[in-house]
Amino acid sequence: MLVIAAPGQGAQVPGFLAPWLELPGTAELLERWSEAVGLDLKRYGTTADAEEIRDTAVAQPLLVGAGFAAAAALFGDLDSAPDSIDAVAGHSVGELTAAGLAGVLRPEDALALVAERGRGMAEAAARTETGMTAVLGGDRDEVLAALESHGLTPANDNGSGQIVAAGTTEQLAALAEDPPPRARLRSLSVAGAFHTHHMAPAAERVERLAKSVEPADPRTRLLSNRDGAVVATGGEYLDRLVQQISAPVRWDSCTETLAGLGATALIELPPAGTLTGLAKRGLPGVERLAVKTPDDLERARELVREHSQSTATRQEGRP
Repeated sequence: MLVIAAPGQGAQVPGFLAPWLELPGTAELLERWSEAVGLDLKRYGTTADAEEIRDTAVAQPLLVGAGFAAAAALFGDLDSAPDSIDAVAGHSVGELTAAGLAGVLRPEDALALVAERGRGMAEAAARTETGMTAVLGGDRDEVLAALESHGLTPANDNGSGQIVAAGTTEQLAALAEDPPPRARLRSLSVAGAFHTHHMAPAAERVERLAKSVEPADPRTRLLSNRDGAVVATGGEYLDRLVQQISAPVRWDSCTETLAGLGATALIELPPAGTLTGLAKRGLPGVERLAVKTPDDLERARELVREHSQSTATRQEGRP
């Protein structure tokens, strides 16, 4: 069973799109999508520095555009992608990439929504000084209790011993002074407390735009960050996309669902590495491929062919 995974904000690094622009047609796609989001995605993905692409209003459209570009290169075109995928999941903003790959949203609609999402979250983050800190290791219950005691939200529950705390800078500073036993803390380079109540204004803003979008039903299994559920209708998934802006990401639940479904291979779209890293512990025995540059496409295509053949064999009832 082949899974495609799309990373979330924080995965981007300066210049990660540069090698992809050498592929035929990729530059043209990014030019078209740049017009849709009102940003020069090619420049931000090639020559912009780390501070520029840290901007939430830039990072989120850049990630979704990059995911779509790589998927188009992998599958030939986005419309046929669902036919070769057994399941798709995205982490945080990666859910919009996942929605496009599953056929729920047209790329242009997904990009319009992510542009509004990025702007809304950037504005919400500017209202109060907030941030996020990764809590690595420790006992899960003790970690959650420590976050609650400091008024923090477990904004990303990533599994594999990683929970991301989010809240005001004062709350995060208090956590740093009194960390959970046996846990390490790492401050994240993000602009605000994403997936918390601080993002409610952004969710309201995206909800208004979402009313003008007509989603289709998923053409392959599509997982939700809310609870790891496989969502059956496009309307429900779009609702969940809006709600997820101010609600925690349960990637641990997505991992449990994929394990239960019998995942055998996971391909992570660029900028790849984060989700395949989590899958090393969360999905033992599953083949993992982080597609970082076009050099990784040959193996990715092999995995797609291998799983397409095994799926066809099962459907025909052969052993």
